[in-house]
Parts: sequence; C-alpha cells; structure tokens
Amino acid sequence: MGLDHAVTKPHEALAQHLAGKLDDVNILIRDRMASRHAPRIPEVTAHLVEAGGKRLRPMMTLAAADMCGYDGAFDVHLAATVEFIHTATLLHDDVVDESAQRRGRPTANLLWDNKSSVLVGDYLFARAFQLMVETGSLRVLDILSNASATIAEGEVLQLSAARDLRTDEDIYLQVVRGKTAALFSAATEVGGVIAGVPEAQINALFDYGDALGIAFQIVDDLLDYQGESKATGKNVGDDFRERKLTLPVIKAVAAASEDERAFWKRTIEKGDQREGDLEEALRLLDLHGALEQTRQDALGWAARARDAITSLPAHPVRDMLSDLSDYVVARVN
Repeated sequence: MGLDHAVTKPHEALAQHLAGKLDDVNILIRDRMASRHAPRIPEVTAHLVEAGGKRLRPMMTLAAADMCGYDGAFDVHLAATVEFIHTATLLHDDVVDESAQRRGRPTANLLWDNKSSVLVGDYLFARAFQLMVETGSLRVLDILSNASATIAEGEVLQLSAARDLRTDEDIYLQVVRGKTAALFSAATEVGGVIAGVPEAQINALFDYGDALGIAFQIVDDLLDYQGESKATGKNVGDDFRERKLTLPVIKAVAAASEDERAFWKRTIEKGDQREGDLEEALRLLDLHGALEQTRQDALGWAARARDAITSLPAHPVRDMLSDLSDYVVARVN
C-alpha cells in the first residue's frame, strides 16, 4: 500500500534521519535471506523485500530505540526481525487471498507457486527467531514471539469473520489488532525495551504502535473502495471481490434495510457476484455514509497514536512519529 499521496512525507524524513541504520538493516536482511542449499529462497524474498516497500515497521523499531537513546547494535537486528516477520506474513497472505498484485508487481505465488511462497515464508519466520535470539533478551523474544502468534491468530479469525455478516466492529478490531497492529506495536515496544527506558515510556511506545497500526489498516480498507490502483498497488474493489467484510461494509450492513442485507448476503456470504455489484456496493456505502464514518474512525486512531507519545521526552524523532500518525490518514482527508 502506498504512502505517496500527501505533500509532505514524514516517513521520508524518518528514513533520512535513520539512513545509516537502515543501510545496516538492509545489509543484514540480504545476508540472512541467503540460502546455500535453496537458491529459490533469496529469489522469492528479494522479489518482495526489494519491491520498493517503505520499511515502515523496521523504521518504527529504529526510531523508538533512537528516541530512547539506545546506542548499541541490536536495534538493527530487531528491525530486520520485524521486516522478516512482515515479509513472511505477506507471502502467506497472498496465497490465502489468491492475490495477483503486491506493491504494484505480480505476487510471488503468481511468479513461482503457492508452495514456494508458503515455504519461503516459513523460512523467514525461522530467520526472524534466530535474529531475535541473538539480542539475548528474553523480554524481546517474548514480545516478538507473542506478536507472531497474534498475527497468525488474527489471520485465522479473519478466515471465519470476513464472510460472516454477523461480524461486528469489535470482531473487526480484533482481526486488525492481530493482522496489522500487533507488529506495529511490537516494533515500537522492543525499541524501548532494548534501550532500557522506564515502563511508562515502553507502554507509550506500545500504545503508539497499536493505534498507528489500526489507523493504517482502516485507511487501507477505505482506499480499497475509493483509492486509485496506481497509488495503492491494488485494484479498486479487491476486498469486495475477495468477499472481505471490512469496516466500510460492516458499517453499511449495520444500517442496511432487509433488501440491502440480502444484497450483502448474496455477494459477501454466498459469493454470488454479478455485473454491476461493485457499483451497487459503492452506492450503498455512500447511502449510509459508511466511507465517511470509516474515515472518521481512522482519524480518531491517528489522534490516539499522536497523543500516546506526547508523554515521551522531547526529541526530533518524536515529532517525526507524531507527523507520521497524521500522514497515515492524510490520504483520506
């Protein structure tokens, strides 16, 4: 998903500030995604890792550690760990969703096959655990292994919830906390942990990552119905075609008449989609103000992220992270 629509780009300012460390992360990623025995592993991984992603999650770890005054080397290990976990989940997601496009390029499962994508994803998870063990911190291992389990749990929950009209906003939030926010919050939290800052600051970093991750996913779901393919790297209406009950649809279903509910039941639950159904879905989302309500929710979570780090000591990176929370939702302003 792209972060290129706003005029100012805080993630670029952050990347510039952390340039040296990010270079180290990239070197470590390339080193650890190598495989002597299975050349397909670096081929598949490189296709995704070098596809122009923003490295947002590893940047969160580096930023949190930097802001907390950490001067060791393990922030690089943890940033690479976070990127490996993220890449592994993307490889698995694309198989589950039968996706054909990721970051504007064909997906790995399309270029190779599902087996390669799943197994390379497994390899990256294993590499991630090797990296986090090297930090020697049991707490870091606890946080990142819990996040990995939560991500998998969120994905499995989504399988049953995504096509069930009984799915409400609470269940949606549980899915999002799992599949997206868990890694954001772990990424920022471990930065504070390795820096050894007081517990209140670690909690603030966790809250920031959690709220930012939720805002990020809500925006992603919103842009699926009103974004541009070129900017998002996805086709408009992909979630509808894949029968995903995301927040805009959940809001429209909650306000639906009997006839409208029958439409959602046919298209989402039963998967009986016909010519003109996407246009009808967009009409119903508009009719009930579902897209605007979703936008307001995203803005609310971004504000929570911003508020979470106001308690942290003044630091240029704190200001960049604050700007980033605004920027994540700027694309739907």
